[in-house]
Amino acid sequence: MPRFLVGDELGNIKSVGYNPASQEESKTALKTLYDGSATGRTKGIQKVALNTGEKTLRKLSAAHANGVVSIFSLNEDDQLELLQEWKETRIKSDQSFIGLAASGSSVFSCTTNGALLMSTLKDDHSEVNHKLAALPSRLCDWRLSHDRQTFAYGGDEVEASLWDTERAFAPPSESSAKTALANSKKRKQSDTLFPGEIWRAKNVPNDFLGLRQPVHNTCLTYLSPSTSASQQHLLAGTRLGDMRRYDTRAGRRPVAVFKGIGKVGGVKTIEKGPSEHEAFISDYGSNMYAIDLRNGSISYGYKGLSGTAISLASSPTHLASASIDRYIRIHSVVPLPDNVGQHLDKKGTVLERVFMTTIPTVVVWDQKQDTAPVDEDDQEGDDVWEGMKNAVEGDEKA
Repeated sequence: MPRFLVGDELGNIKSVGYNPASQEESKTALKTLYDGSATGRTKGIQKVALNTGEKTLRKLSAAHANGVVSIFSLNEDDQLELLQEWKETRIKSDQSFIGLAASGSSVFSCTTNGALLMSTLKDDHSEVNHKLAALPSRLCDWRLSHDRQTFAYGGDEVEASLWDTERAFAPPSESSAKTALANSKKRKQSDTLFPGEIWRAKNVPNDFLGLRQPVHNTCLTYLSPSTSASQQHLLAGTRLGDMRRYDTRAGRRPVAVFKGIGKVGGVKTIEKGPSEHEAFISDYGSNMYAIDLRNGSISYGYKGLSGTAISLASSPTHLASASIDRYIRIHSVVPLPDNVGQHLDKKGTVLERVFMTTIPTVVVWDQKQDTAPVDEDDQEGDDVWEGMKNAVEGDEKA
């Protein structure tokens, strides 16, 4: 039974569980884990991250609209207990958190103006130590790698970029400071990397009129784990509606550009799917698609959405979406065909939807492994055959 954690615009944190074997009319269960509605939209949830690295204590982190980052313990009885909270002082009222990740005892947060913060909680939860770093402004998305060795970001006129996490928070040495000063005047004309930056994308060639194509990365994600910090596969969505796939070993320009995936307003969000070559995307309309990354084609689309899906969360068996129409939807996931371009007999559908009363802003999977998915159509077919078998046996006995 997959379960997803949801944050909303009023600061509430809830869980949505889906049980495909339930005999009830609704197969979902909604539960409030933290009631933050007393503070209103000033402390709305913008990002949520879950740390399951510790066996004895699961911790959930939340970034709020007022610049506060909270870290809770998630108990076995689904109670959230506040451990620590702190405020990102570099964020302004018109800015927001675009990245939050938890790894070990550390929580990483990043804002649209490039304020990157690593906060490490002591073992007894009595104190938090902070390290600051500065990134370019006008960011739209920020992601931490699975092993926290690297992070990536992209934004409005900010190319997709890959950084070494440890070097990003290291104090600048005297030599690097001199180099940065010498290059500051010509940085716009050069491709000089920042201290700690490993790789930076290069814009695609000019269009057929010879005009420069604008850079506006709205979202990005890592595609596959890598043991090498300098060898990563990234997937970015753009305001033009394109998806760009990068292999940092192959150069700075995309190894593949999938055009026109985001039909309305560009690509809103991207999430890697459970299969190797699968990704899910939503646009700024009400479209949501499963993408085959082998050729960039749309495998299938999800119907029944009446608002933009602003957050996606993938589990090994199901997909969840948080939409501005105040619904959390649980979607089925269909494996990609073995051969590229092969026809799919089935397509993903909306299995359940849960009305949230307030607008959900972020959804994440709770990281608990699901059991194998139950195909309701196959199950129904099995029941029919079992009934026929029993009927035949009854006739023979008669």
